[in-house]
Amino acid sequence: MAFNFIKKVFSFGSKQVEETPVEDGGAVVATPEAEAAVLAEREAAERLAIETARKEATEREAAEREAAEKAQRDAELEAEAARIEAEWLEERRVAAEEAEREAARLAAQEAERLAAEEAEREAARLAKQAADLEAAKAAAAEASRLEKEKAAREAANKAEAEARAAAEREAAAKREVERLAAEEAERLAKEAADFEAAKAKAAAKAETRQRAEAEREAERIAAQARVEAERIAEEERVAAELKAASEIPAPEIAAQEPTPLVPASPAGKVTVSKTVEQKAEPVAPAPAPKASWFQRMRAGLSRSSKELSANITGIFTKRKLDEDTLQDLEDVLIRADLGVETALRITDTLASTRMGRDVSDAEVRTVMASEIEKVLGPVALPLELDLSHKPHVILVVGVNGTGKTTTIGKLASKLHQGGLKVMLAAGDTFRAAAIEQLKIWGERTGSPVIATKLGADAAGLAYDAFEQAKEAGSDVLIIDTAGRLQNKAELMAELEKIVRVLGKLDPEAPHTVLQTVDATTGQNALNQVEIFRNVAGVNGLVMTKLDGTARGGILVAIAAKHKLPVYFIGVGEQVDDLEPFAANDFARAIAGVA
Repeated sequence: MAFNFIKKVFSFGSKQVEETPVEDGGAVVATPEAEAAVLAEREAAERLAIETARKEATEREAAEREAAEKAQRDAELEAEAARIEAEWLEERRVAAEEAEREAARLAAQEAERLAAEEAEREAARLAKQAADLEAAKAAAAEASRLEKEKAAREAANKAEAEARAAAEREAAAKREVERLAAEEAERLAKEAADFEAAKAKAAAKAETRQRAEAEREAERIAAQARVEAERIAEEERVAAELKAASEIPAPEIAAQEPTPLVPASPAGKVTVSKTVEQKAEPVAPAPAPKASWFQRMRAGLSRSSKELSANITGIFTKRKLDEDTLQDLEDVLIRADLGVETALRITDTLASTRMGRDVSDAEVRTVMASEIEKVLGPVALPLELDLSHKPHVILVVGVNGTGKTTTIGKLASKLHQGGLKVMLAAGDTFRAAAIEQLKIWGERTGSPVIATKLGADAAGLAYDAFEQAKEAGSDVLIIDTAGRLQNKAELMAELEKIVRVLGKLDPEAPHTVLQTVDATTGQNALNQVEIFRNVAGVNGLVMTKLDGTARGGILVAIAAKHKLPVYFIGVGEQVDDLEPFAANDFARAIAGVA
């Protein structure tokens, strides 16, 4: 067996044995000496290992004993520690129990203290709350007092401001009225001067003509007498017819001449149309035939027509048309209150067609009727009621004695016959007779009347009437007003107040403002219309009492100057003596044309 050995040197004291491998044919061969040495070395090594092992075993035993002792000591220490810990824990448990009992006692004491403190705090809170409540009540009372004082101050300031504004408006209205009155006075003075000059000129011309044309004057007087006799006969005949007609009972009259309304249009408007002539059913005994509206209007205008025709006849009897004749005719027309503009229209038409020719009074009246109709045609409009506003408010204004209340009654009758629900308001709170008169008209027409005590605020009545009419579903509310003299600023300011109050209830109210104009007032009616138009916004006229004056031509002058719609004219006191205005009928009646 061959081994490869690495040379080793073992030291056994001072002896060293060297192993040297011997190669045998490429293999290493150990010698006996080497083997002995190795064995010796092995034995030494074994002994050393045994000693070392013994020593290690001894040391291990010692270590084990020491470890066992240490473990025993540790166990004893641990047991002691456990005992001590157990005692400590016991002491801690006892202390904890004691602490817990003490804590419970202290907690109970703290709870009692806290409860007492909480009770004290709650009592203090309740006391503070009660104090705060009392303070709040006092503050609220103070605030209410201050608010009332503030409201009173504001109300006083507002009232003072309104009073100042009203005073300013009144002063402005007074100044405007005074200005208009001054202008009217100046105009009237100028017209009077012109009239006197015209009269003087006419007198001079008449005197000259009288000396130069005595025979012609005699013939003219004779012709005039014949015309006068014919007119008197015609007037007596018409008067007889009117007398017979007035004896017909009121219900039959209403049945003979109803005033229908045009059915409502898509816009919700109705129109008070012209009278539709209807024949009454024959009864036994047959009543006297009733005069037509044109006959009654012609009879009513007979005084105006008679005087005008007589003057025209006096001018054109066997006389050619020249400048002097036209001037005389112009003076006659102006004196008849037809107005300068209409007078010029008539004379210009005659001059352009008949200058230098013989002209009869009938031709002149025909031309006059035609020109008057041209002036009146644009203002002869039907009264339209816009029923999209309910109630449709009609405010009736005018000076004392122009027939406002009577006109309201007649208009209410027509609207009632047309199927409309009408309510009346007695806004003339200054005259007890006006209130009673309107109540009578209300009973006749089946229209409720809103009235108040004598002297009450007319604007407040208008407010209440509007609310009641709206609540009752009335189609139309007609409000009467006190007779306002156009030169009384305070009365006109009150009329403005009525208009303002109605405007607050409906921004477009009053929807229709009718002014009644008395034909007997003549030229003064022009001034009345202008002032009422500025104050109340008049948008339509009703001409009354045409049967009581020879100055019916003033309607033509008003139409030419103001161009306001003329809805109705009145020629009597009966309910059917108020009819929608027709320009052609009026022109023919006042001109005396059949």
